[in-house]
Amino acid sequence: MHWTDRRERYRETIAGEACIHPGSVYDAISARIAEELGFEIGMFAGSIASFTVLGAPDLIVLTLTEFAAQAYRINRAGKLPLMVDADHGYGNALNVMRTVQELETAGVAALMIEDTLLPRAFGETKSGVLSLEEGVGKMRAALAAREDPALFIIGRTSAPSITGLADGIRRLKAYEQTGVDALFIAGGLTRTELDAIAAEITIPLMLGGVPADLLDTAYLASRGVRVALQGHQPFAAAVKATYDTLKALRDGTKPSALTGIASPELMARVTRNGDYRTWTEKFLN
Repeated sequence: MHWTDRRERYRETIAGEACIHPGSVYDAISARIAEELGFEIGMFAGSIASFTVLGAPDLIVLTLTEFAAQAYRINRAGKLPLMVDADHGYGNALNVMRTVQELETAGVAALMIEDTLLPRAFGETKSGVLSLEEGVGKMRAALAAREDPALFIIGRTSAPSITGLADGIRRLKAYEQTGVDALFIAGGLTRTELDAIAAEITIPLMLGGVPADLLDTAYLASRGVRVALQGHQPFAAAVKATYDTLKALRDGTKPSALTGIASPELMARVTRNGDYRTWTEKFLN
């Protein structure tokens, strides 16, 4: 499959003046739904990948191969530009290069590499960040590994909420100088902190863990924020629906009495039953 078109559409979206909320997706069906509903981009988070693939918490026990395989399944299901959280690149700067290669091959439109110290070391109780030099090395390695120039590389840090605003700005400016396409800040920020960051950075900003009082897209756009995550509720909603349905069946509820079930029409649409019917008639009859 050819991936450049969706990467170029992703770049066009980020190059605009608006701040958007991506659709949080985790598999082929959720990505198709997000695309049908008009989301400009999809977001596949590391935590959601761990939940989906392993049924495990976000403790960096998922492997790069597992993550890339799920990203590919999402991408082959439609045309939605997909941005992904590649965590720490699954190791050092050389592992980051491998991560970029695998995710570029899997069709992602954008990927973020962070400077958090992962996985958690023995005895560690709080999140930490890499040295600035190692963080810069990871960003440079990610850029060097990119083959399709349309692939969007995002430097990510949680430093403002871990080591303070001054160190966060220092890191963001250093990562900007490596040539990354955008910067992602994880963890809560105040308006004062975001204003200070926006005054120092010239490339697009992206935010995760946005406090409710900051979820004002007009304000965020004015500060150079082009993507603001809203969380990953779709997966949690799917877990709740599955749990409730299985429990109801186990408790004796008749299938015909269940509520909240997708209609046959919706199921046919999101599984692209019409396409398969056409192909069956064309190639098997």
